[in-house]
Amino acid sequence: MRDSLTGARVKPSPSVLLFGATGTAGQGVYRALHRAGYQVTCVLRKGQTPPGPAQILHADITQPMPHILGQFDAIISCVASRSGSRKDAWAIDHAAQLNILELAQRLDVKQFILLSAICVQNPKLPFQFAKLAFEKALIESGLTYCIVRPTAFFKSLSGQIPRLRAGKAFLVFGNGELTACKPISDDDLGNFMVGCITDPARYNKILPIGGPGPAITPRDQAQALFALLERPVKLRRVPVALLRLICAGLRLAGVVFPAAQRKADLAQIGLYYATESMLVWHGPERGYSAEHTASSGTEHLFDHYAHIMRSGDTVPRGDHSVF
Repeated sequence: MRDSLTGARVKPSPSVLLFGATGTAGQGVYRALHRAGYQVTCVLRKGQTPPGPAQILHADITQPMPHILGQFDAIISCVASRSGSRKDAWAIDHAAQLNILELAQRLDVKQFILLSAICVQNPKLPFQFAKLAFEKALIESGLTYCIVRPTAFFKSLSGQIPRLRAGKAFLVFGNGELTACKPISDDDLGNFMVGCITDPARYNKILPIGGPGPAITPRDQAQALFALLERPVKLRRVPVALLRLICAGLRLAGVVFPAAQRKADLAQIGLYYATESMLVWHGPERGYSAEHTASSGTEHLFDHYAHIMRSGDTVPRGDHSVF
């Protein structure tokens, strides 16, 4: 390729094949790629539209994709099951990802950047085991990989805003301090993932990552939101034992009624997020550590809350929101 004015040879921009571009995290990655000047090709289902200007390829990622051809410098996969139930998890978080990995190997793509989740470090749920199984396959593939494990997303911590706008209490498990996280915005996560393309220090590593600032508990979230509403903090405590009882009942029902199994999976996801912090598990301390959870970016959850409150925007619920 040559410059149209000088005739000098110009190296073309690196090309990235992006999966999962229509999700909020994938949109953040797309924006980061666009800002950095990459050539972006989005793989979409028929009927989907990309978040911005891009080459488009249509495919069903649950099936092999022999029709996809081309040369790409990297593949970024932001694919994730929506519900996290065992059927969806193994179909998307594992089998579909294996199809993407097979495509990368067939096209001789040198680098694979995977969006995973920090919760797989302490697996108890089907989607966590499915993600871990694919992480293992990627590590053993011989490709240069970066496995990015973000903490919590802003949208997953914003689901109670409509309740508070309606004058209701903020729901917490226990005293509201059972868990903590360092939430990261979609754009900060996108910048971090795109930065993996050119940073050899991140190659062939598992990369837990959170947003800026200290770890935040549900009680901290409530205090920030009520301050923005200029109202006294009003909490409604939900006993963890009640959620455990619901989970046990649904598991028993799932033995007799297969349709109840999916509800049991979703209840277990709720229990997990109610009792486990989204921080790095630090073995020597036998617990979750904010200190050992790396931070990246500039956008803070409480600024996100302030924007929503000022704008009156509707709040999309995260796929694994507890409330």
